[in-house]
Formats: sequence, structure tokens, C-alpha cells
Amino acid sequence: MIVTRIVFSHRLNPGKYAALEAQAARLGVIRSEVWQRYGSIQGVGLTDRVIRDGWLRESRVFPVSANAWKETLRDAKADIAMTVEAAKAKARRAIRRHTSDAQEQQRLQTELKANRFAQDRYLARIMRKYGVRGHNHTHHQIIVRSDTYTTFDLGGRAWIKIPGLDRGRRIAIPLNTTVKPTGTLRLILREGRVAVHFAVEVATAQTCGTRTIGVDKGYSEVLVDSDGDHHGGNLGDLLTGESDALKIKNQRRAKLRARAKNTRNPRKRRTIEKHNLGCKKKQRRARKIQARLRTTVYSAVHAVVDKAAVIAAEDLTAPMNRKNFGKNVNRRLSGWTKGVIAEALEHVSQRRGSTLVLVNPAYTSQMDSRNGCLLGKRQGDAFYCFDGVVLQADENAARNVLARLHDPEIDRWTSYQQVKSILQARTERHRLGLLNLDSSCSSETALSTESEMPKQLWLSF
Repeated sequence: MIVTRIVFSHRLNPGKYAALEAQAARLGVIRSEVWQRYGSIQGVGLTDRVIRDGWLRESRVFPVSANAWKETLRDAKADIAMTVEAAKAKARRAIRRHTSDAQEQQRLQTELKANRFAQDRYLARIMRKYGVRGHNHTHHQIIVRSDTYTTFDLGGRAWIKIPGLDRGRRIAIPLNTTVKPTGTLRLILREGRVAVHFAVEVATAQTCGTRTIGVDKGYSEVLVDSDGDHHGGNLGDLLTGESDALKIKNQRRAKLRARAKNTRNPRKRRTIEKHNLGCKKKQRRARKIQARLRTTVYSAVHAVVDKAAVIAAEDLTAPMNRKNFGKNVNRRLSGWTKGVIAEALEHVSQRRGSTLVLVNPAYTSQMDSRNGCLLGKRQGDAFYCFDGVVLQADENAARNVLARLHDPEIDRWTSYQQVKSILQARTERHRLGLLNLDSSCSSETALSTESEMPKQLWLSF
């Protein structure tokens, strides 16, 4: 398994950082040209090697070393190719919706795969729809090929020497680690510090548990498993506290921005913009919060993998209808790190040898885990069952996720409308079974859904 490691520079000389900034700015101009010339239909089917050979035939001269601009060209063209492939993925789904003719679908898919969509009016139209014309905004990165830099140890830490703008003169960068980077490096310059990204091969170790467990992703805690254990319980406090603090700070910044905009004194405007509307502290705080969030999430996932060989989790990649809970709650929920949780589940399970299985998430929070039917109502952290039993809502959902793993009628791609129909049919069968077992049972106490149940019955729970 290949993962990305990130190490940082340690007390980098300001002169060296300025030299790196100048080199990154020049490479950013080349990256912008690649996006401008080949980020549209003109670049489809062209490889970085073809573009490079064309520039060499034209005797193009760049104010950086040859290896530097060639690697920047390769990296920019790879980014363009990824945007095209992302548009193709959406176009393939559109083709399946467009026609049910198998031969026509095959023809369109073949033309799309061969990058001949410009000659087909339908394919050209959907690629224009889903393919966003990109532009470069990256002027702080340097790509260093594996054979153009050296590493050495000095002062108890690792160093790297990379080519600079002057021929024959290299820039030595001290790192905050003793591990020497390998392979192609990506240097990202930010606020006087250099982040060095490099890929390493990590062996998969069988250090996971032996059980099969379902997990429910939450806001107040990272994960709740089907055993009833809660992992990452401080996630909600961290997200809510940061969201509320950011709201107050942005409100105050908006007032200062309005004052700077409305003042007639240009000196006062410049002073406010320089000393009160900067982003350095704001970005530094955001990075710290993101690091704390990732630590919390990954620690929770490791705790689950410690006891699970198979993990059933909800597939939350599809956009869901957004309910309006009020502006404050909506603002806090917008910071929910479900993408980080999904990433952590995938990466940790791969590295530790467990299996992650994504299941259909529809109605897992609205089912009674004891019978798999829509017989109950969730309110906050409590799930009120039709017979008066109160379950912990997240634990109930986790058990439903585990049951969904072996459900023969509901797979990952079943639409939520079909899931609802299946569950309603099961609920009706369960209700009739209860009535047959106890003829004295009234229909009032065996209604199938919460909407059918009288209000006074819910209040009696």
C-alpha cells in the first residue's frame, strides 16, 4: 500500500526560503500556461511527453532548470487528466440514463474511453456540462525528481539538497525528522516553512481483531459500534466550539471590513486591512483544529479495528436532502468531517488487514434493531420503540448497519424509495404477526409507523 508522508523544514534560513519562493513563482507561471493551453479540449489525448517534445522542437527557454519545468509540466498535465477522468465518470452515468439500447451505450462508452467525445454531439454536450474548465492558482510548489536531489544527516536530523535557480548551486533544507525522503518530492511553501511530500510503500499487517462489527458515524462522537462502545466522544464539542468561535470572529471581521470600506481616510483603510484583516492567525488556527480532528478520528477508527476483522459502515458519499434545523445547527453540521471519517476507515482498514464493507444507509436510524421494522421514533440520543422500550439511538443505528450487511433484499445501490417499500412491507408483516399471536391486542398498540401512532401513546412512553 502506498501512502504519502509529510515532513517539514526546521528553522529554514530566510534567504533559502526566498530563493525557493522565487523558483516556485517561476514554475507557477509554467503551470498556468499548461492549464491555459491544454486544460480544455485542445489537451485531450495529449501526454506530457508530447507537449515536452513540442516545446523542445520550438527551442522554448524557461528561467528554471530543465528538470524543474519538465516535472512541473508532467504534474500539471496529470492534474488536467484527473479532472477529465472525473468528468468521464459522471458522463458514464449520464449515458446509462440517456439510452437503454445496449449497442448505443457500448458505442458511446467506447468513444468516451478513446477520448473521441469531441466528434459526437451528445458526448461533447455532456462533457461540457460535467467538465469544468480549470485554471491554475498554484504558485508555491516545486516538484523534485528522485535523481536530482541528495539527502544526508547533520546535527541529528535529515537534510535534503535540491537544485536552485543558479546552475551548480543547491539549496540545503533541514528537516524536522531523521527519516530521509525517497522518490519524487513535492515541496509546498507556506508561511516561511516548507512541507516535503513523498510516497512510501507500507506493508499491510494483520493487526486487526477477529469480529464483525457495524458502526454508525455521528456528530457528537466519531463512531458508535454495534457492541455499544462509543469512540471519539469529544468530536462534537470540538466541532461546535470551533464553529461558534469562528462565527464570532467572522462577525467582528465583517464589521472591521465594513469600516475600512466606508472610511474616507485611505491611511486608516490600509491600516485596518494590514493589521486587522489578515489570515495568517486564522489559517494557523484552522490547521491546528484540522490536526486535532484527524487525530480524534483516526484514534477512534483504530479502536474499532482493534476488535474487528470486518467493519460494516454507511455509504454517505451520495448527497442527501438537507433538512433545515435552523441557521446555528446548520452551520455546525456543515463542519461535520464525514469525509475524514470515511478516509480514516478506508486507510486504517487497508493498512491493518481488516475489511471495510459499505452498506445502504437508508432508514438505519429509524428502524428498531430488535425486529428490523419501522416501529419507533428517534428523538435526540433516544430511540422510543412501539412497546415502550427506549434504546440508545446511535447504538440502535449501529446494530441496524450490521444487520444491513447480510440483508438479501437491500444492497448498497438500492434506492431509498425501494428501501422504504421493503421496510414498510416487513413492518406490516410484523404487525400482522403480533395481531395473530395475541388476538386481544388492539390495532392501536400495533400500528406500523410513528406517523400512524396517536400522540398520547408516544407521550406515555
